[in-house]
Amino acid sequence: MARQPPLPWAHAAFLLLLLQLGGAIEIPMDLTQPPTITKQSVKDHIVDPRDNILIECEAKGNPAPSFHWTRNSRFFNIAKDPRVSMRRRSGTLVIDFRSGGRPEEYEGEYQCFARNKFGTALSNKIRLQVSKSPLWPKENLDPVVVQEGAPLTLQCNPPPGLPSPVIFWMSSSMEPIAQDKRVSQGHHGDLYFSNVLLQDMQTDYSCNARFHFTHTIQQKNPFTLKVLTNHPYNDSSLRNHPDMYSARGVAERTPSFMYPQGTSSSQMVLRGMDLLLECIASGVPTPDIAWYKKGGDLPSDKAKFENFNKALRITNVSEEDSGEYFCLASNKMGSIRHTISVRVKAAPYWLDEPKNLILAPGEDGRLVCRASGNPKPTVQWMVNGEPLQSAPPNPNREVAGDTIIFRDTQVSSRAVYQCNTSNEHGYLLANAFVSVLDVPPRMLSPRNQLIRVILYNRTRLDCPFFGSPIPTLRWFKNGQGSNLDGGNYHVYENGSLEIKMIRKEDQGIYTCVATNILGKAENQVRLEVKDPTRIFRMPEDQVVQRGTTVQLECRVKHDPSLRLTVSWLKDDEPLYVGNRMKKEDDSLTIFGVAERDQGSYTCVASTELDQDLAKAHLTVLGRPDRPRDLELTDLAERSVRLTWIPGDDNNSPITGYVVQFEEDQFQPGVWHDHSKFPGSVNSAVLQLSPYVNYQFRVIAINEVGSSHPSLPSERYRTSGAPPESNPSDVKGEGTRKNNMEITWTPMNATSAFGPNLRYIVKWRRRETRETWNNVTVWGSRHVVGQTPVYVPYEIRVQAENDFGKGPEPDTVIGYSGEDLPSAPRRFRVRQPSLETVNLEWDHPEHPNGILTGYTLKYVAFNGTKLGKQMVENFSPNQTKFSVQRSDPVSRFRFTLSARTQVGSGEAVTEESPAPPNEAYTNNQADIATQGWFIGLMCAIALLVLILLIVCFIKRSRGGKYPVREKKDVPLGPEDPKEEDGSFDYSDEDNKPLQGSQTSLDGTIKQQESDDSLVDYGEGGEGQFNEDGSFIGQYTVKKDKEETEGNESSEATSPVNAIYSLA
Repeated sequence: MARQPPLPWAHAAFLLLLLQLGGAIEIPMDLTQPPTITKQSVKDHIVDPRDNILIECEAKGNPAPSFHWTRNSRFFNIAKDPRVSMRRRSGTLVIDFRSGGRPEEYEGEYQCFARNKFGTALSNKIRLQVSKSPLWPKENLDPVVVQEGAPLTLQCNPPPGLPSPVIFWMSSSMEPIAQDKRVSQGHHGDLYFSNVLLQDMQTDYSCNARFHFTHTIQQKNPFTLKVLTNHPYNDSSLRNHPDMYSARGVAERTPSFMYPQGTSSSQMVLRGMDLLLECIASGVPTPDIAWYKKGGDLPSDKAKFENFNKALRITNVSEEDSGEYFCLASNKMGSIRHTISVRVKAAPYWLDEPKNLILAPGEDGRLVCRASGNPKPTVQWMVNGEPLQSAPPNPNREVAGDTIIFRDTQVSSRAVYQCNTSNEHGYLLANAFVSVLDVPPRMLSPRNQLIRVILYNRTRLDCPFFGSPIPTLRWFKNGQGSNLDGGNYHVYENGSLEIKMIRKEDQGIYTCVATNILGKAENQVRLEVKDPTRIFRMPEDQVVQRGTTVQLECRVKHDPSLRLTVSWLKDDEPLYVGNRMKKEDDSLTIFGVAERDQGSYTCVASTELDQDLAKAHLTVLGRPDRPRDLELTDLAERSVRLTWIPGDDNNSPITGYVVQFEEDQFQPGVWHDHSKFPGSVNSAVLQLSPYVNYQFRVIAINEVGSSHPSLPSERYRTSGAPPESNPSDVKGEGTRKNNMEITWTPMNATSAFGPNLRYIVKWRRRETRETWNNVTVWGSRHVVGQTPVYVPYEIRVQAENDFGKGPEPDTVIGYSGEDLPSAPRRFRVRQPSLETVNLEWDHPEHPNGILTGYTLKYVAFNGTKLGKQMVENFSPNQTKFSVQRSDPVSRFRFTLSARTQVGSGEAVTEESPAPPNEAYTNNQADIATQGWFIGLMCAIALLVLILLIVCFIKRSRGGKYPVREKKDVPLGPEDPKEEDGSFDYSDEDNKPLQGSQTSLDGTIKQQESDDSLVDYGEGGEGQFNEDGSFIGQYTVKKDKEETEGNESSEATSPVNAIYSLA
């Protein structure tokens, strides 16, 4: 961000204004005056032959002047030539060729004369020339034979044109000839080779001349070169060889000058022109050129080097640029120098140009014509176009060299004087009239003007006036009597008042008064002082990435009585605000910044009176431009050097390069990354593989992104060799149960190493002594058929090309195809509690592949009622699982199968055991609510009571009672669940008798007790029938036992009582 200083044109305008303020006073056009030339053609006037000829001459005067012309110093009678006419109220000549004629017939030196009764004014002598573009002479050019390393000059010799044509060299196919410090064009148009190389034969060379006026290009017949060499092959690897010339057998030579020749020369240049010095040298290696000035330094502000330092240009030459300059041509073999003596001459230039002289009768005056040049110019005075010597004598006039003095001037002295100063390099012609008038003062500007100015600025109040004798002028402020001159004020000759620095108190009314002996005149100017326009928040320099949004601020303070306009410049040109930009009063916003938006942005805040500028630079970070000019050098069997020229980094330094390659055999058109290099590198050695037809390209990378790929390099094919590796990722897998598919990753172009890449595939069963089976395959797979199910194989894949086989391959184990597995072994279902069911199993006996897991399907059921089927999948290592029961009644049916990638194999099914209280619970739920069951229970209870009473009576009598014959006494209704195969049992079936315990296998085990039912049997041993009825007779115990019988738990058992009465 920076506040801009006043623009350069503002300084120039102010200086021009000062010159005008000090210049001569103009005579108002309503007063009589001699002629004055106001417009004329240039001295050397070159015209296009296809257009009409126009020779300009305009003049003013009162009365209006008349015009006539001379051609080659003789009167040119316009009336006699129908093609020539003069514009109305003008002296401009028009020569019309629409009706025919040759423009060349009108070439010559023309001069215009403007005349009225008070004198005659002359134009410069105008040399009219018609532009020429002659054809190139036909010529047959023999081939130019030259030894490699020798210097060569191809001469252009263009036909002489007017003006001189622009020369450039191209091939016959219109391709520009590449130039560098070895091959370049001189300023005369010849093409110089400091040393010729074999590669220079690859094109021909044609000189072309472009003519300005006709806009035509003429081409010379091309030169062809025949280069004799000791190294007949144009090996690109030698182009950047550090010792290229020796490698090509070219002898090294010290420099010598091709232009200019010799050790010294001289050159003349005119003051104000450009000096161009040129030195072109031959030598091997190509010499470098350096420039020096004897006894001093080169003028740094005006000197610049051109044509690869072979030319030195000094602009706007002055006398101090004369002297001795020398160029130094050097290479490692030596150096030479050439001295150029520069002489600066000068056509005449003004020191004091004569100005119009306005005198009152009786006044004195003088005309001064002072010029300089080299050689010193001569001065010739004329009056009204005639030499002063041949003019009538005038006693009031005296000529003193470059000055004419007038004394006691009278009206008869009115005339136009010409001063012609000349030397061998040119001339200057100036007109100055002497006017004798008697005029009182008069104001020439509108009255009571309003002038608004900016605080602290320099300003000027104009008061143009005229009078003869020349009036004196004074300025006053606000009617005060003191004259304004000196200090902060300055009055110029033409009447303008300059105020060097405006302050608030300078505001007011200013009066200018012009006075001579004939009277006075006055005018007023009102001055208003305004506050300056200032940008108080300026745009700031910014660095942004492409695609972002940026805002440039510009906040302005200005005088409220002035209208403010804010505009923007980009790179000092008016900014076009497109649809990606938004301009507001205090900012400029750019959306989606692109590379073209980079540059300097200037905010211009302006009013009618002043402006303020603030500039900021916007830097856009973009992806780098693509690298260019890829070149392959140092070609070897397994390496090559790649060199490139980096592209523009677009304000973000290049951090790296990616080199990619493409080959045209395996994957034509597909680019692969080869290697990466840091951003400081632009040349690298690339390692290559055999038998690859390489083509390279380079991508540049910076923080913003990657460049577009460079244009590809030329191709380079390496020689072949046997493979040095074998394919990777070799596998053997079955796609069916009776096959094995052998696959591998095919080798790419950089590992093939030769043509006809193929693969030798070998296999055999593992851990056998079978011989290897083998087959040659061009693809990347082979299927082995008729294999057993899931059998391991040893596999080898070896690469081979036309140059031989690769190394011995590694052995890989593969397997033939899989099948469905057999059922899991020993599937066990256990129920450790009413809440949990545990499952266990063993792996299948025949997995037939790699087990991928197990699938368990199970469903809860209660009689004929089935729950929702559940499915669980287990890993191949899991062989246990637990199921939580959701109710105490249901059971589970389980189906388990193993899986391979082929699918699920044979399944095994088991059911969970019935819960211990399931039958009793079901009978309670189903029977206890029945009416008949309630009645039956009541009858049984009554019967039991009666039997107990009878039994008690019998015991009290001591009698014996035989046990009834056994009967089938059902303990309850049949359990309907027995019919459907369930294993429900009544509570009595599962409850062991007192004095017994249940074994692990569910049988009732007799405990040792002397209080059991057995003791009551007559046979000494009691038994139960299959249906649970008692077998045997009830016997009375011994007396001792009888006394203890009522303590037995069995004596009070209702069931035993019933059995005893049966």
